[in-house]
Amino acid sequence: MSVIAIEFVTLDGIVSDPDGSAGTPTGGWAFRHGPETVAGDKFQLGKTLDDGVLLLGRKTWQLFSRLWPSRDDPFSARMNAAPKLVASRTLTDTSAWANSTVIDGDLIDAVKHERRDVIVTGSLSIVHALMAADLIDEYRLLTFPTILRTGERLFPADGPPAHLECLGAEPAGAAVLTRYRAAKPEEM
Repeated sequence: MSVIAIEFVTLDGIVSDPDGSAGTPTGGWAFRHGPETVAGDKFQLGKTLDDGVLLLGRKTWQLFSRLWPSRDDPFSARMNAAPKLVASRTLTDTSAWANSTVIDGDLIDAVKHERRDVIVTGSLSIVHALMAADLIDEYRLLTFPTILRTGERLFPADGPPAHLECLGAEPAGAAVLTRYRAAKPEEM
């Protein structure tokens, strides 16, 4: 089992409000580059999406539950069919998006006991919690040629150093997909 964090990110490390749904002044930056940059399996999830489980925070799940179920292209069908775990203390009804279940209990324990690969999509608070528990094995970042200078960062300035190994980089429309393996403390 591995934990993969996937994020849209700017050149200066900002991950907040890539689609503009949060209504921030700088929101929507990822979608300014056209649909071909964000459509389909840009994060190269492939079989991992078919055999793994998506892990989302409540806000991301609520946004996705309004978008994905009405789509019928092949990638959307795979997203809709994938099992989904939702980390929330307040959400009780997950019927809006098939195969969704609220995590019963502690997030970190749930991830540690999961037998499938876990794909964390967006959900920055979840990513930060998993970072703090040293549970992220890989980062797949779709980096956009945008500099915002403000917003929430994937790697906070006050966080510990992170040592990553680059597994690859390739163009994806106007963005670049980079894949990094997180070095575990015993490897540093």
